[in-house]
Amino acid sequence: MITTWQQRARREKIVLKQLDFAVPVTNAGDLVRLFEQGITPRTRVIHVSHVVFMTGQIFPIKEICALARERGITSIVDGAHAFAHVPFQFSDVDCDFYGASLHKWLSAPIGTGMLYVRKDRIEKHWALMAAPESMDKDIRKYEEIGTHPAAMHNATLQALEFHEQIGAERKFTRLRYLKQRWAERLGKVPGARMLVGLDAEHSGAFGTMHFETMDPRNLSDALLTKYNILVVPIVGPRLNGIRVSPNVYTSTAEIDRFCDAVETIIRRA
Repeated sequence: MITTWQQRARREKIVLKQLDFAVPVTNAGDLVRLFEQGITPRTRVIHVSHVVFMTGQIFPIKEICALARERGITSIVDGAHAFAHVPFQFSDVDCDFYGASLHKWLSAPIGTGMLYVRKDRIEKHWALMAAPESMDKDIRKYEEIGTHPAAMHNATLQALEFHEQIGAERKFTRLRYLKQRWAERLGKVPGARMLVGLDAEHSGAFGTMHFETMDPRNLSDALLTKYNILVVPIVGPRLNGIRVSPNVYTSTAEIDRFCDAVETIIRRA
């Protein structure tokens, strides 16, 4: 999404302002104030991640979208890591647009996604693929992408049914339990620092941990080559660490095996 805005800046000379915040966040209200202070008379869009992919930070999107609405600013929420992960209702968020990939926490097929458009905004925006005039006010106009496999739809329905059988709140509790298990244990390793708060306000299923004594790329390579454990190395301007993302099907034994591996690698390093 950042790349998309950067391209518009090159093509149309719009001004893209990216906000920075210190990690870990200790007060969600600070994130709301960050956006409030970033607004100028020329601000037209606020685009915010529901859950930040680099650290797992959950953003207070309800308050940020309310901030946008009271100032007449369009709100876009990137929910790629939040949908079927963090329990919420679209009516509570009250955003203009919400997009998510469904292969992450819903476990639907790769290539599936979801777009929410506030009802009064549907007619105002063209679909990228042409749709007939009769669909101008129809959300389905955004699905005019030509022939595509029905299996993707059917599998997504199955994934939604499975998610609902578990229950959003129960699933979130399970995901947080698994995250807490590894984060609390590895947090005791000398030089380790969690880059996101561990309470439910700040993080759910995943988080990023920094280790002073080892580059995250080297650590992730060692975990994969020696233990067949996949984590994502996160390297940013002012943060780095490994992002760990167990899903509901991850067992506590697998979590403990992962912790054993990290402790062994760090100790040897």
